[in-house]
Amino acid sequence: MHAADYQLHIGSENVRKITTAWLMLGLASLVGAGIFSILLVLARTPAIQEMTPLIDFFRIALVVHVDLSVLIWLLSMAGVMWSLSSSRDLPGWDRFSFLLAAAGTAIIIISPFVGAADPLMNNYVPLLRHPVFYTGLGLFTVGIASHLLRSAITRNGIREGLDGTAALQFGITLAALTTAVAIAAFVASWAGIPGGIDGQAYFEFLFWGGGHVLQFTHTLLMMVAWVILAHASGCRFELTPRLTLTFLIILALPIITVPFLYIAHDIISPGHRLAFTELMKYGGLSCLPLGLAVLVSLLKAGKPGEEFAKEGRYLRSALLSSIGLFAVGGALGFMISGLDIVIPAHYHGSTVGVTIAFMGLTYYLLPRLGFGAIPARMATWQPYLYGGGQLLHIIGLAWSGGYGVQRKTAGLAQGVDRLGEVAGMGLMGLGGLISVIGGLLFLIVCYKSIRGKNQPFI
Repeated sequence: MHAADYQLHIGSENVRKITTAWLMLGLASLVGAGIFSILLVLARTPAIQEMTPLIDFFRIALVVHVDLSVLIWLLSMAGVMWSLSSSRDLPGWDRFSFLLAAAGTAIIIISPFVGAADPLMNNYVPLLRHPVFYTGLGLFTVGIASHLLRSAITRNGIREGLDGTAALQFGITLAALTTAVAIAAFVASWAGIPGGIDGQAYFEFLFWGGGHVLQFTHTLLMMVAWVILAHASGCRFELTPRLTLTFLIILALPIITVPFLYIAHDIISPGHRLAFTELMKYGGLSCLPLGLAVLVSLLKAGKPGEEFAKEGRYLRSALLSSIGLFAVGGALGFMISGLDIVIPAHYHGSTVGVTIAFMGLTYYLLPRLGFGAIPARMATWQPYLYGGGQLLHIIGLAWSGGYGVQRKTAGLAQGVDRLGEVAGMGLMGLGGLISVIGGLLFLIVCYKSIRGKNQPFI
């Protein structure tokens, strides 16, 4: 029996255009995030940190960096995949949704330079408490919600003869569903927060439930990307489409508990906070069946054959790096015991695992969208460099977290003075700088492809 064909096809010229638009928005957000990440790494690296006295600027940069690299980049890639799973063209609606999201992103990037300050370091969607920043975030939210609704209306249904592509499209539809549940959770939190709460505490309660639900969206789409990368790089992914679809459903199943969690706990109660922490901690294990299937296919694969030689190596390096970082990040999640920097070590591992999968998906898509060939050697090393740097980064964070170094601090406020703390933070800084180089290399690879002459993909 032949292995199923797991691909995402460019259905029409309109699909190509809107997919390209959302992909370019994601890449633009990474450019902005990369600029701010350089400031973050310098603000936490021993010997250099003493020259960074403006801790408030560190926090402002951290807010914009997190929103660009986590919220906007990942949801833009969701927009890419929702576009590819659509069954019919609605160019006017597509243009409206995209322009809103793009305008919102641009406003967020420039907001610190037009007076937006007063950073609030709440989880999931940190904020600058300023009307300009609120405007940008609101426009992006409306744009992504509009694109989500359009995707839901025009989704591809499950055909009688289920194939690999249909299974992937169903997984993308599930990701749209989890995103809708996350939006509903934000609304429920907004309605349930009692009066008199303001500032960081208010936004912490507002984004806590929906922020946890949104992680299932990212994980679902990462799993879809893993299957695509495994198949396109010559790994023999042997699951049938029906079993793949079943595992995707299992991954999304934990979100059915969300309404009950809101009924059982007040928004501001410790129970509400603990319930969603446990949902992500243990519900996230639902990704294991499909994740292990992809890992087995990768471990059993030999060198990419002649048919896959053109892109097999760089897609496989992205797949391997993504699996490794996501696994390390997940394991660190079970080691969290306080408010130290083991927490950012956990989410850097998990989130960067998703990011590398989407980087590999970008390499997969660019030639198929009509851009030039991917520079293979550079693209092969890039995930290893970026992922390796991030691995050093999170090991340094986890190491220093063991000494109690607190998160969301910089410079002298970190209180780093013991040799072990200095060594851990130094390793963090080194890894961060390496990963910045790897991130820059990703953008260079994409630039070379985008600047290349349009040519059919072979």
